[in-house]
Amino acid sequence: MNPTSVRKAVIPAAGFGTRFLPSAKSLPKEMLPIIDTPTIQHVVEEAVESGITDILMIIGKSKRAIEEHFYPNLDLEKELSDKGKIEELEKIQKISGLANIHFIWQQELKGLGDAVSYARSFVGNQAFALLLGDTLLGVPGEGAAVTGQLIEVFCQHGQNVVALEEVPEEKVNRYGIAGGDWLSENNAVLKIDTLIEKPSPDEAPSRLAIASRYVFRPEIFEYLANTPRGKNNEVQLTDAMVSMMADHAMYGLKLTEKRYDIGNKLDFIKTNIEFALRRDDIGPELRDYIKKLAEDL
Repeated sequence: MNPTSVRKAVIPAAGFGTRFLPSAKSLPKEMLPIIDTPTIQHVVEEAVESGITDILMIIGKSKRAIEEHFYPNLDLEKELSDKGKIEELEKIQKISGLANIHFIWQQELKGLGDAVSYARSFVGNQAFALLLGDTLLGVPGEGAAVTGQLIEVFCQHGQNVVALEEVPEEKVNRYGIAGGDWLSENNAVLKIDTLIEKPSPDEAPSRLAIASRYVFRPEIFEYLANTPRGKNNEVQLTDAMVSMMADHAMYGLKLTEKRYDIGNKLDFIKTNIEFALRRDDIGPELRDYIKKLAEDL
């Protein structure tokens, strides 16, 4: 294993998306658009910007739309070409050329840890990045990609790295929470010694929540294979990480970027508004509309 090269990424996207029913019955929540671009495309672009060349997506039933999105659509391309819509043509051709993207089905929804275990053959004896498909970290195209930052920390230490977000105390029971000691004066890199899945505020070692991005050594699959079902009768990735820490160091990189959780309706709407306001083509008119709407309410 070469610790200085991380070229593979795994993106789990097999969940039912029950918080977005009825739309998620047939449309994967990861395909819900931020304005005009599916959330999962943003995630893939983050991986590619970080140096990833090969991606495995773990999908499930009713997720074929994800596959279709990343495969070429020759009929549509011909239609756009014939009508001279070159800008639109270039946009959709770019999608299928982002990376070498592979798909595998999770046979039974048994949790994130089980989903990740499906990537064992794909990863082989290499380190890999893990990106959750319903979360954006930072604004695409602005600043260094978070996954790339994690890879840099991995290359420095040769050990597992996770992204960490400081959350309010009343929200620590929603996340895996990390504790440990800071390695740098600016409190950027944490040497993790404790991980607790969804603790109460009293038992939480900190307010640093695992934030949907990881870089793992391939040994994680050994620990996943020996992790029994835990909370919600699912194989919890955090449980495997706790076991792994007994033998391999784990680090956390504290985020400076904003985390956008597309997995719930309110944050999904907020993200669309915020991203739209940043765009030159629709931002000014939307800003005026919001001001007028606020005055009229």
